[in-house]
Amino acid sequence: MSKRDKTRPAELLGIAGAIAGFIGLITLMTTRDVVFAAIFAGLFFVASLVVLAMIVLTMTPTLPSNKGDKAHD
Repeated sequence: MSKRDKTRPAELLGIAGAIAGFIGLITLMTTRDVVFAAIFAGLFFVASLVVLAMIVLTMTPTLPSNKGDKAHD
């Protein structure tokens, strides 16, 4: 397992946190209600984390094709 594979979850959490922080800041500047901004930030953190996780799950590594190894080729 490479270092890149080990840091991947922290990278996804950081991206989701940045999205949530941005949405929370925009909501705070618009409504000036801290609780409302915290709710929106938490909601968008979870939503962006789920979306990013689904995107990562759909990206499968490309495996080399071993043509000729099977009996039916």
